[in-house]
Amino acid sequence: MNTLTTRHHIQFPPLDAQTLAQDEAWFHLVKDDGPHRIRLHDYDEIYRHPGLYEQLFYDRLQCESPHKVAEILHDAVTQSRGSFSELRMLDLGAGNGMMGEAVKRFGVARLVGADIIPEAREAVERDRPGLYDAYYVEDFCNLTEATRTEIASWNLDCLVTVAALGFGDIPPRAFIEAFNLIRPGGWVALNIKDIFLFKSDTSGFSTMMRELLFSEFLDLHHLERYRHRLSVEGKPLYYFAIAGRKKSDLTPDFLSQFGY
Repeated sequence: MNTLTTRHHIQFPPLDAQTLAQDEAWFHLVKDDGPHRIRLHDYDEIYRHPGLYEQLFYDRLQCESPHKVAEILHDAVTQSRGSFSELRMLDLGAGNGMMGEAVKRFGVARLVGADIIPEAREAVERDRPGLYDAYYVEDFCNLTEATRTEIASWNLDCLVTVAALGFGDIPPRAFIEAFNLIRPGGWVALNIKDIFLFKSDTSGFSTMMRELLFSEFLDLHHLERYRHRLSVEGKPLYYFAIAGRKKSDLTPDFLSQFGY
């Protein structure tokens, strides 16, 4: 049986019952023994159910981010007279491979996935076997020197991360580690909730991201606000899609301004 055709019984709460923040929103997965309440950010639990992630985020909530970020990256590379198919890409927060699948349709030389939970790699191996050349289950905040050296041996020149920044799924330190693993001149493509780039958000992470976009460390090629997906109430959630070219590693002096 194709696991991606498995259909699940999903129930969203009544509109007047859902007043939580985006990262606290939940739904019911109805099984034979009754409804099971699951947070949208409980990815380990969601990945255990074949096809649930796709049905929840792409069928019901109409997520557009993997295709959007892959397309702006492809356009930026092409307009810079580069070859997308020659990229050696790190997919940080790769999950069950939705972003990997989106970039693979343009062709890449190497595709390396990384996530912090083993359920993500298990879902890829179950639903999209062979998609990645390698898949690391690692905490990028605490890479051993041996693991860092192994990942660096892929000679990575592109970093992508989708729907994983700003809510604690990928901490800033993990993003910094991944950014610095990409060679200078390589590409970076990501998305981030729009409010994290507004000046009204004064957190260290938001300030760092705003500074990075217009710093000497990154040559910004594309910045676009778009609808990431719907909320469980059916309201649009807006994110920025970003593509740029890395100039150099993030330095301790730069990071210390934001407490990193």
